[in-house]
Amino acid sequence: MVRAMKRYAATLATLAIAFALWEAGVRLFHVPVYILPPPSRIIAVFCTHFPLLLGHAGVTLIEVALGLLFGALGGFVLAVLIFYSRTLEHALYPLIIASQMIPVFAIAPLLIIWFGYGLWPKVTVAGLIVFFPIVVNTVDGLRSVNEETIDVLRSLAATRAQIFMRVRLPASLPSLFSGLKVGVTLSVVGATIGEWVGAKRGLGYLMIQSNALLRIDLVFAAILMLSLLGLLLFGLVRIMEERLLRWRRPRKKRGLLRGRQ
Repeated sequence: MVRAMKRYAATLATLAIAFALWEAGVRLFHVPVYILPPPSRIIAVFCTHFPLLLGHAGVTLIEVALGLLFGALGGFVLAVLIFYSRTLEHALYPLIIASQMIPVFAIAPLLIIWFGYGLWPKVTVAGLIVFFPIVVNTVDGLRSVNEETIDVLRSLAATRAQIFMRVRLPASLPSLFSGLKVGVTLSVVGATIGEWVGAKRGLGYLMIQSNALLRIDLVFAAILMLSLLGLLLFGLVRIMEERLLRWRRPRKKRGLLRGRQ
């Protein structure tokens, strides 16, 4: 805990200064609460309405988790197919890139019409946002393997499946996790956009309802909960990355010195 505090001391200090200036500015200029509440009121509302926020956060978390799961799996499978098939690469890769020019917010109303106000429109929006960085990063990771290594393995009669499992897949994991870290934050945005368009529960729905009632402090409390949710998911992906990619860590100096003796 102490190590983490030291590591993020500059970030915490920046936030403290920003919140102090925010608090002082709101009180000095007598800004109405329904326009911009001070941080102290937001934190108080966050604590007071924590059970309400937690209930809506649970719904958003399910949407984000499912969207991340389906988007990551679909993106990984398509990336492998694109890598091994030049035909699919020429046919689909330009379309995947072009699809990012379409705002997700424009697709969300159509998904509500097609799937209703339930869970799946939000999952679909979150999955679509995650899909692109996973595909692009995984394809780049699969291509990062030195072809001389592949030639050596082929000379040893290694099959395509063995080369993929033992060389290409491990080599693509760093890029895959880079895409996941980008996608996990964007998936929170995607689920929230889906809830803005049409939902009965979720933090996005709570934000829309609170804004209509001029409860801007509750809107900011929901934003704070969304931020914490995104940080939590990012931290989980980071832990998975550290556990699965231990081989990327440099050797300790002590071990190197012992090896030289």
